[in-house]
Amino acid sequence: MKQFLAVSALGRERPDLLREITRTALDSGCLIKDSHMILLGQEFSLQLLASGKWDAIARLETALTRLGDSLGVAITAHRSDERPARHDRIPYTIDAIAADQAGIVHHLVEFFANREIEVSELSTRAYPAPQTGAPLFSVQMVIAIPVSMAIAELREDFMDLCDRINLDAIIEPMKN
Repeated sequence: MKQFLAVSALGRERPDLLREITRTALDSGCLIKDSHMILLGQEFSLQLLASGKWDAIARLETALTRLGDSLGVAITAHRSDERPARHDRIPYTIDAIAADQAGIVHHLVEFFANREIEVSELSTRAYPAPQTGAPLFSVQMVIAIPVSMAIAELREDFMDLCDRINLDAIIEPMKN
């Protein structure tokens, strides 16, 4: 029976870190099903979901503990279950940009939470605008909208929120 391990790693960025973690998964006999790695300042951050037979997952747990100690990286791992398919939800994407200001992420998350819409993925980035250097902020989200929800009404309410917080955004069905 296939089992799953959710892994999170955080530590000072170094060129070999990603290689060592992925090698550990491979050497343990596990597959990496989902992953996201990003450099946050000078810190390396990785989240991944590994799958394998029970003994491979056990080997990976043990190996990651040793690896974290040897590299000085905080690695945590938790057993998980496979996420069931959600036939009662439709995936949509949000792509937004605004002048960098406090509260953008909170306003977006609160908007969807108040409507019981699941946020499946969230990615943000602050950066200077080309040519002017003005501070900008971008947000990409994947949300899961209940099939019973009126999309036109949701879209209208979302655009009203965007107008209130001066956010330029697009909400559209997720494409494969």
